[in-house]
Amino acid sequence: MKIGVLALQGAFREHCLMLDGCGTTAVEIRKPEELDEVAGLVIPGGESTTIGKLMVEWGLMDKIKARVAQGMAVYGTCAGMILLAKEIIDSNQPRLGLMDIVVRRNAFGRQRESFEADMAVPEFGAEPLKAVFIRAPYIEQASQNVNVMARVHDKIVIARQDKMLVTAFHPELTKNDVIHKYFISMIKE
Repeated sequence: MKIGVLALQGAFREHCLMLDGCGTTAVEIRKPEELDEVAGLVIPGGESTTIGKLMVEWGLMDKIKARVAQGMAVYGTCAGMILLAKEIIDSNQPRLGLMDIVVRRNAFGRQRESFEADMAVPEFGAEPLKAVFIRAPYIEQASQNVNVMARVHDKIVIARQDKMLVTAFHPELTKNDVIHKYFISMIKE
């Protein structure tokens, strides 16, 4: 199975390594036509405004929307979560706007306020999940059709809607591949 990783900016290499380690083939995506080759797409963390502008400039925005409408699974981490949100508080930056969530950027603070947290996520198994939050957003509101999967400090940090998954943190920076395996299982559904 081939899974695309949007490779415009951010932690795309780390996601590729994680997906390859899970037995799939990671494909770096930079052109719209490359999306036709993959069963799912990871939108990595990075700078959401920059990634959004590059998606528009390189013609990826409409192609990603079309592929998701056709049933392609998509997983956004940190900046990827921001880009998938229908609404971003105090921002009109380019976004996909596919997921029924309202996101607050840099919600946990600046770089120096970055932190790690353990959380229980029943969908991922009994083991607590260690999460790395770097200038992380959180979901301020989620519609009823969104499955809230985990919170940290009472803020929503993992959610799923249909074949879209988002996390406010960076699982690719840990050795735990449980979220990537969960995303692979979503693609196979």
